Amino acid sequence: MLIFLLGFMGAGKSYTGKRLAERLGYAFVDLDEAIERRAGKSIPQLFSEGGEAHFRALERQCLQSFEGRTNLILSCGGGTPCFFDNMHWMKQRGVTVFLDVDIPLLVERLKAGKEHRPLIAQKSREELQLFISQKLAERRKDYEQAKFICPAPTDGLTVVDHLEEVLKKEFNS
Repeated sequence: MLIFLLGFMGAGKSYTGKRLAERLGYAFVDLDEAIERRAGKSIPQLFSEGGEAHFRALERQCLQSFEGRTNLILSCGGGTPCFFDNMHWMKQRGVTVFLDVDIPLLVERLKAGKEHRPLIAQKSREELQLFISQKLAERRKDYEQAKFICPAPTDGLTVVDHLEEVLKKEFNS
């Protein structure tokens, strides 16, 4: 099975993906890291040198290079499902999971490391909150096309526990 983790930046896709991969015995790949390796440049460099359109084209090529892979969890960038036909492509080739995290938690997670994220690097806390609110509202229609929507569990389970339980029920029954 190929599992695509989707959600806004700071949703915990890489953190969750690594831990879920360990539990399921799958490989884990962060799409942004794969793009950086392939391009030989950091994401901020790619944005500054070629703009977002150039980055999104590279992202699509890298995403599609995983076609046919199994036993893999791929943590996608926050915008990956929102460009080209990426969401349709992922749904046709694997299981899509949207990690749905609320805005205050996203702000807290993103404010510390924002200099590494080109779309938010120069934003104040207030600008960051407004940006997240607007972008998340724009992207939600794409994210919600995922096969599974995983809100932060409120029953004491971790996101990893919850996802493992959902995936095992879905594919082992």
